[in-house]
Amino acid sequence: MYYSIDMNFFYSKDNLVALHFKYDQARRRFVEWAQNEIAVVPDFHKRFLFSDEAHFWLNGYVNKQNCRIWSEANPQVYVETPLHSEKLTVWCALWAGGIIGTYFFKNDEGHNVTVNGDRYRAMITTFFIPELNNHDVQELWFQQDGVTCHTARATIDLLKDTFGDHLISRFGPVNWPPRSCDLTSLDYFLWGYVKSLVYADKPQTLDHLEDNIRRVIADIRPQMLEKVIENWTSRLDYIRASRGSHMPEIIFKM
Repeated sequence: MYYSIDMNFFYSKDNLVALHFKYDQARRRFVEWAQNEIAVVPDFHKRFLFSDEAHFWLNGYVNKQNCRIWSEANPQVYVETPLHSEKLTVWCALWAGGIIGTYFFKNDEGHNVTVNGDRYRAMITTFFIPELNNHDVQELWFQQDGVTCHTARATIDLLKDTFGDHLISRFGPVNWPPRSCDLTSLDYFLWGYVKSLVYADKPQTLDHLEDNIRRVIADIRPQMLEKVIENWTSRLDYIRASRGSHMPEIIFKM
C-alpha cells in the first residue's frame, strides 16, 4: 500500500476495483441528476456556482492538491516540496455570470493563513454572502467539495440558511461525488489557467503575487466563462456515457 500526500493519491491493489465502483456510482447518480435538471430548466448549468480554494507558492512551486491520479499499478510518485515555503490561499466561486472572489485567507493581523472551519465560515459570512446581494440567490446552486472545513455541521447549516435545498455538498441536500475534480470548473480550468500566468514576471513578494492573482482573475472575459460552463455539460455527457469514469486528462498511467 502506498500513500502520497502531495498528490492526494491512495493506491491499494486489493481495493482498487471497489474504490472505482463506489466513486463511479456516486458520479453517475450526480450526472443523471444534473442532466435531468437541465432537461427541465435548460439554463440550469448557468446557475451553478462552483467553489474551491487553492494554494499559490511564492517560489512558483505548483501545488498538486488539485491533481488526482487513478492507476492500475503503483505510480511511485515523488513530489519535491519547498522546505520553507511562503504561500497564499485563495478562494473563488465561478459561474456563467462571472467569478466571485478573489478572497485571500488572512488572520486578524493580515498574515496569510490556510483554511479551517472557522475561517471558512467567516469568509462565507463576511465576504461571500454580501457578494451575493446583487444576484437572485433563489436561482443559484452552490457547489463545494467534501473537505472537512467545508462540511462541518455549522458550515452546512450556514450554507443551507442561504441556499436552502440548492446546496451541492457532502452532507448537503444534493451530494457532491468525491474524486470529481474533472467536474468542477475551478479544477479543470481556473487554477491551472491562473497559475500559468501569475508567475510570468517572477513576483518576489506575496503582495506582488496577490496583485497578479487578482489581475489575472479580473481579466477573465465573460466569453471564456461561457465556454467553460458549456464544457461542463459536455463533461456530463462523457461521464454518463462512460458509466461514471473519469475524464482522460486526469487519468495518468505511469
